Amino acid sequence: MPSPSIAVVGAGPVGLCAAQLLAQALPRAAVSVFDARPLDADLTRDARTLALGLGSVQLLQRLQAWPAEQAEPITTISVSQVPPGAAELRLTAAEMRAPLLGAVLAYGSVLGALQSAWLHQQAAAPQRLRHQFGQRASGLKPLGDGRVELDAGVAEAFDLVVLAEGGLFADQAGRELRRDYGQTAWVGELRLGPGVPRGLAVERFTRSGPLALLPLPDDAQGRRAALVWCVASTDDPVAALDDGQRLTALRSLFPPEAQDLTGIGPLKAFPLGLNAERQQVQGRVVRIGNASQTLHPVAGQGLNLGLRDAVSLARALRDAAGLDEGLARFQRQRTPDRWMLMGATDLFARGFAVDLPLATGLRELGLRALQHLPPLRQALARQMMFGWR
Repeated sequence: MPSPSIAVVGAGPVGLCAAQLLAQALPRAAVSVFDARPLDADLTRDARTLALGLGSVQLLQRLQAWPAEQAEPITTISVSQVPPGAAELRLTAAEMRAPLLGAVLAYGSVLGALQSAWLHQQAAAPQRLRHQFGQRASGLKPLGDGRVELDAGVAEAFDLVVLAEGGLFADQAGRELRRDYGQTAWVGELRLGPGVPRGLAVERFTRSGPLALLPLPDDAQGRRAALVWCVASTDDPVAALDDGQRLTALRSLFPPEAQDLTGIGPLKAFPLGLNAERQQVQGRVVRIGNASQTLHPVAGQGLNLGLRDAVSLARALRDAAGLDEGLARFQRQRTPDRWMLMGATDLFARGFAVDLPLATGLRELGLRALQHLPPLRQALARQMMFGWR
């Protein structure tokens, strides 16, 4: 491939991964990263929680951007539904002969490590790698020669523009596939007692929506976990509760091994929905991560999907004779993984909230089948760890 000029718009985890992978895969390409946030922004203040599969952890390790000391491994995943005593699906790292199924850490920790890795890579090749922070890039305009004009204070033309700016569902413009689930995610931290096993992640399907507990690294006050509590937006059962009432409700909803909850922090509410484009490639503009698909947080797979977008894009362009061939290859390669995950999260988000006897029975049957059929159970674990292959 000749020496293309590539703009990556959005310096979040997906955008920074894409920039580094593209710079490595295309050693003659000029790669520019644009983001509206200042370069010196305090990234440690962003405590949003990320759940990464093993494949994503391995990717960050290869990029020398894995903050291991700030991450908590997931070694067991328990999936079940209310009421207590219903079927449980249990995935373990031991069964998969892996050190972990995934890991949990703060968004700011991942972003800080990736930004440092990008700046180090850029310093080694300043003639072809650059960044522009503190100025929002906008005004995409296709040009007659196939290039795309991008305005980040000064209009520039690029052979390829990679859109990696995501944002939250509520703040995004509508895309081709948009569905408001009528659910709200209450997100925050829980304090754990010794009765909760280390490395345990819990996905619990309730009558109002999915409920998740994700282990976090200990802090000075002891053990903690991230909480994602999805409920119906109408007649929201969480909004009017105080901390004590919320803890009592959570203890009644989680399975017994996750009921040793000793405290709860402030919770923030976010509306949930699906917002996705049918195609990721439009001419010489490609969308990856949340710029292409924003998913329900059930199973915590959104960022993992976006990182796989970045990996696939770099590989497709590396192996192609030209940009257009590479983009067509990328589109073909990403279709199965992307649509499988979008369909699965949409099904889980809507199907597990249906409170009818037949639906409850079918869900229990499905969980029991997965638990008692090792090949299916292991296939699901591999999907969560690495995506569709």
